[in-house]
Amino acid sequence: MKKFAVCALLLGMLIALASPVLAWDESKTKDLGRDGNNMQWWLLEYGKNAEGKNYAITRKYYTNAKIKNETIELLMSKFGTSPEVANSLYFTEYGYEYTDDGKQFALTYLTHYDRLGNEIHGTIYDDSSEATKKNFVGITGIPAKAATYVFGKKISAAPSTNSSSNSSSSTVSKKSNSSSSTSTAKKTTIPAKRIVRAKKK
Repeated sequence: MKKFAVCALLLGMLIALASPVLAWDESKTKDLGRDGNNMQWWLLEYGKNAEGKNYAITRKYYTNAKIKNETIELLMSKFGTSPEVANSLYFTEYGYEYTDDGKQFALTYLTHYDRLGNEIHGTIYDDSSEATKKNFVGITGIPAKAATYVFGKKISAAPSTNSSSNSSSSTVSKKSNSSSSTSTAKKTTIPAKRIVRAKKK
């Protein structure tokens, strides 16, 4: 009886993790590959928002243990997240807004989640303060890959500096007291139709 209960519990957890609960539109979900830090990225949604602005939403899975550990440390030291919650870090979502010419982008939000889609920590860039000001910069890395879908054509990346926009998180951690970076899962284990939508606020 005890064995059956344990098996049922494990099966239930597996189904919960694999089910496309509140899944993103599969036709817009794209595998963006890995960035220079070996982090796995997905494009979840893109187009024009209600205000007519070009946008994209991406998700980064922590496939680099070193960066995941650095992000966990940042969550604890900079934002006071408890070790238990910080260690549950699984992925980070980024919202991008693009200029009409597709040459620049700014973060609109950055949110860290655990495996079940529970928010660990996030920042909304809404120009309500200096720390949450939208900062438009030249498009590179993952934002450039996402923009290719937003604009329906290849977008030329801006000349890159030492800090690449591939991980957008470096921009954020220097910019505000409410950000950090990343998530884990092998590329082959995160098929597009199984990406779980994080809970919206």
